[in-house]
Amino acid sequence: MTVPSIETARIWQRRLRNVEPGLTDRELDAVEARFGFRFAPDHRVFLAAGLPTGPRWPDWRHGDPEALREQLAWPVEGTLFDVRSNGFWYPRWGPRPEDASERERVARAALASVPQLVPLHGHRYLPPAPFGPGHPVLSVHQTDIIEYGHDLADWLRVEFTNMPGNRNARAVFTVPFWSYFVVGDPESTVTTPHDPTATTAAEAVEYLRMLALERLVGRQVYDDQLITAGLVADALGVDAPSLPRLARLPEKEHDQAVPLFEQVLAELRLSDSLPADDTDLPYERARWELVRWWLRLIVDGGLRASTGISVITHGGWAPLARPESLRPLIDLGPERLSPDALSRTDLARAAVTEARRLLAGPWPPPPYSPSEPAEPAAPAAPAAPAAPCS
Repeated sequence: MTVPSIETARIWQRRLRNVEPGLTDRELDAVEARFGFRFAPDHRVFLAAGLPTGPRWPDWRHGDPEALREQLAWPVEGTLFDVRSNGFWYPRWGPRPEDASERERVARAALASVPQLVPLHGHRYLPPAPFGPGHPVLSVHQTDIIEYGHDLADWLRVEFTNMPGNRNARAVFTVPFWSYFVVGDPESTVTTPHDPTATTAAEAVEYLRMLALERLVGRQVYDDQLITAGLVADALGVDAPSLPRLARLPEKEHDQAVPLFEQVLAELRLSDSLPADDTDLPYERARWELVRWWLRLIVDGGLRASTGISVITHGGWAPLARPESLRPLIDLGPERLSPDALSRTDLARAAVTEARRLLAGPWPPPPYSPSEPAEPAAPAAPAAPAAPCS
């Protein structure tokens, strides 16, 4: 793809409200030298044509250097947050260490060598040179990373006119690591990180069953999640001969977690109760069961609302052919936030409200129809890195 001309970039910018004179070559070179990256060719021409100003636009001319560094660091810090708190692990980093501090150390070292994404507007990013011109714009919120425009021009149309993107264009993702979330298998990157909320033996058995369903449909379930499920079930009095051994499995024997877990399933007669793959959509019934479980975790506070929506998006909504009944919940996810969205706390409360509404109705839910809103509930969650803004 060719680099757009200054005149073309100025035509693009007619959609924007406040645009100052563009950065000179000298100013652009100074920014690149100061922060240690190079703008992609189309991004550089865009900023030379005019410098958009206002909320969420990075001010490369007069902005606070520390604020700009925070915007540049946001994608990596958000990924590290998900490594620490939400179970994310990139397969190419090798085996996932059991120790949390070692996981962060390995991830931080690996992320030091990935291309530094460059802020475009809020949490929309472009990769640096030599990627582009014409690389898709990425919306980055921790490891919720999606394409938000096939290229810079397409993104401007989508973001600022509410027009649909160019459906005939085919995006090309080439930037190492970050493209994985868009063209790889996003479901495998988003596990179900949560605090076990079971308080009865029946709930503990359901917890075991849901982990079995996740494994059935091909989702990533870690050994320590299986052991924790066993520990919870054993503490609540679930009767299975192999359960105490699973619950107390020493670290050096964690490779036995899967066979022991499967043995526990057989002893509790859960294996035979798992739904068959017998519809046109792969594991449709199992997916709907999982979506209902994830909704309960969001409501109970065992799963952070934004993470829960991401899990449901990749593990339920997309494989289930994007049912309209789930769209109101999916649209509350951080990867779909618009510039005038509510605060993250308000969105989390709205997500809990919508999860409650879905759980109160028939299952699977019929096509969505508006109803009276329920009282929102504040989520219990660790604090994630603040979203970048200018």
